[in-house]
Amino acid sequence: MRILGVDPGTGICGFGVISVPKKGPTILLDSGVIATPPHTPLPERLLDIFNSLNDIIREDKPDCISIEKLFFMQNITTGISVAEARGVVLLVAAKHDLPIFEYSPNEIKKAMTGYGHADKKQMQEMVRLHLKLDDIIKPDDASDAVAAAIVHSMFSRNGDIEHETRY
Repeated sequence: MRILGVDPGTGICGFGVISVPKKGPTILLDSGVIATPPHTPLPERLLDIFNSLNDIIREDKPDCISIEKLFFMQNITTGISVAEARGVVLLVAAKHDLPIFEYSPNEIKKAMTGYGHADKKQMQEMVRLHLKLDDIIKPDDASDAVAAAIVHSMFSRNGDIEHETRY
């Protein structure tokens, strides 16, 4: 199974693709960020995210997408921006007929570290350890996306599909 994890954002959208064999360790296939230039009109930024995710899906051929659920943010402008990027991710998933699995940030942190309020460095280190990498994945947006993919692999191995979202 191949899982595309996404940490949505309009300025920086993290992504990570893992392969989860039936036996053996999870393998990191691809990770990085889609960075859109500041002061670029929003429609252009969203189109860039859309096109980049399409390319990633065509190249890496994931079986599903794991994405962070939108949670209430104190900064409403940031929340709206993340929601718009999430909308693009959902659109790309629908275009490619990929199932979507959503996990809250606290669920991801708790599954990865045992603590629902882990900080970025703890998360990066646990992703590194889980994948047996020499170095942490940078930037943290890419690491967060990989963590979302890893968490879905953990839940799916246990047959848990309660996090699947159908629109």
